[in-house]
Amino acid sequence: METTVKHLTMYELEAALDHLRGTPKDEGVVELIVCRPTVDGREVLELAELDPLKGLIGDNWSTRGSRKTPDGSAHPEMQINIMNSRVASLVAQEKERWSLAGDQLYIDMDLSKENLPVGTRLAIGSAVLEVSPLPHTGCHKFVARFGEDAMKFVNSEVGKQLCLRGINAKVVQAGVVRLGSTAKKV
Repeated sequence: METTVKHLTMYELEAALDHLRGTPKDEGVVELIVCRPTVDGREVLELAELDPLKGLIGDNWSTRGSRKTPDGSAHPEMQINIMNSRVASLVAQEKERWSLAGDQLYIDMDLSKENLPVGTRLAIGSAVLEVSPLPHTGCHKFVARFGEDAMKFVNSEVGKQLCLRGINAKVVQAGVVRLGSTAKKV
């Protein structure tokens, strides 16, 4: 049986700001791990291996390439996409739909620029990631999956300050991340 998901209005999204701002600042929990083996493919994982050269092992980051590099190769500052799990829950409305956002790690943690400025390192499981200077913004797929208002919300002035669409990071220490792992500022 297929369910129809209603896209939330700006009013409904903004009403959740206090809840979103209440995420933990120093330590969070990994609530979902997703591997993207193909462009629109998604595999939910119990654990993932992170590598400084390959990113999340099995993910298409290294082969997909980027429009942000001169030669179209994978952008090293965009290896890992992290989204606040509360934001994912809000826009997706059902946990089964979180992975549609296209991120690999969904963590209940404050990803704001104030809390995690560029260069901040996060220990997640046995891996260490570094927050990238490249902003993480939504695309046409985000609009199709979660609605125009969701895109405007995450890319609003407040949304950008809080990094509601998420953050980009690179792997600086290889390691394993498990569902339920703690993410903490180093």
